[in-house]
Amino acid sequence: MNTTVQKQPVPAPVSRAGDRISFGQGLRDSLVVARRNLLRMLRIPEVVVFGIVQPVMFVVLFAYVFGGSINIPGAGLDPSAYREFLMGGIFAQTVTFATAGSSAGIAEDMQKGIIDRFRSLPMARGAVLTGRTFADVVQTAVVLLVLAIVAFLVGWRVHDGVLNALAAFGLLLLFGYAFTWIGALIGLSVRSPEAATSGGLVWLFPLTFISIAFVPSENMPGWLQPIAEWNPFSATVLAVRDLFGNLPAGYHPPDVLPMQHPVLASLVSSLVIIALFRTLAVRKYKRAAG
Repeated sequence: MNTTVQKQPVPAPVSRAGDRISFGQGLRDSLVVARRNLLRMLRIPEVVVFGIVQPVMFVVLFAYVFGGSINIPGAGLDPSAYREFLMGGIFAQTVTFATAGSSAGIAEDMQKGIIDRFRSLPMARGAVLTGRTFADVVQTAVVLLVLAIVAFLVGWRVHDGVLNALAAFGLLLLFGYAFTWIGALIGLSVRSPEAATSGGLVWLFPLTFISIAFVPSENMPGWLQPIAEWNPFSATVLAVRDLFGNLPAGYHPPDVLPMQHPVLASLVSSLVIIALFRTLAVRKYKRAAG
């Protein structure tokens, strides 16, 4: 008696890394990871506190130590004008310094094996990094809120309405989100949280200080002015100053493209950084998880 055995089709396996997971599921995975990181921040409030202390110190030191000694085009040595000029730079510096936290957090998760646990789950690979960067942006928003209150106490004001102010903060958060992806790539590329913290900070100092954040480019040596004016950080600083209404009446931005169209330059640079470094970070994560 012949028995015919029919082979049942074997369904294609779904990889544990989530290669077949839909966009919607990937977004839900990202939000779950973001919630995990936000809960961790609430359980370790020192992370948020120290993240607030540093920019507050910068505000106080620059406002009262350097205020009145730096010439602002269109306002001279007026201390109150410098405080308003300063805050755009401090806000932008604060969102970029979140890079170090992203670097250290991802490096710590790699070191403790938490990333390996995520790899064993049927979730999108990019969700781990996306969730982390989402959480970092929420933390940055809290820091910006506290910083804005402190700035108000030292004399900073918004002069161009609430909508423009909200647009400025949105631009800052987008720029900060872009830099968290740089932090993610750094965190995946080093072997320890200590190295990630150093790697996430050391390059930020020349980026933020060779800019128009703290002094006008006109006050710099001639060879340094083009570097500061084409720095994407400078475009964001000038954009938020313009949206907050913090530019002196007699101030004329340098005659270069990013300084003439700072809002557009900031948006484009943020989106380019996100596209580039998210691609590199996810690719690095896939190799590390392979």
